[in-house]
Amino acid sequence: MPRKALKPKEKRGLPEPDSKFGSVIIARFIGKLNFAGKKSSAESIIYDSFDIIKKRTNEDPVAVFDRAVENIRPLLEVKPRRLGGATYQVPIEVPAARSIALAINWLIEIARNKTGKPMCEKLAQEIIDGSKKEGAAIKKREDTHKMAEANKAFAHYRW
Repeated sequence: MPRKALKPKEKRGLPEPDSKFGSVIIARFIGKLNFAGKKSSAESIIYDSFDIIKKRTNEDPVAVFDRAVENIRPLLEVKPRRLGGATYQVPIEVPAARSIALAINWLIEIARNKTGKPMCEKLAQEIIDGSKKEGAAIKKREDTHKMAEANKAFAHYRW
């Protein structure tokens, strides 16, 4: 037991809003898409995909993006808990910051795994699908929720 009280864990601050749209979530998305330190190329990919979204949907691309992230972010997930030699998959509620981070990661991962088109087109298509509640990212969210629902019996192991 330490003599001094432990300091509470400090969370990092949110990144600066992006320069074009002034959105913190888009800035986080750019940071996640950033590859090999080339932030300007990540920005151009996202802004090009927003232009494609604007052409295809005739809506504000930021609103479509926000709707997609909101539709994709999970509410429940399972975490393994080890008790008495057995590991249980315990369903827990996902904090808001983590759920948004998961949605962003899933969007980027699914867009990267597709082949045959430029990244901006793949990303735009996945964002449009997410805003319509279709596509692979929504399927991943549903799978996560099904896993949590199936393990609801172990919810009492939560702590």
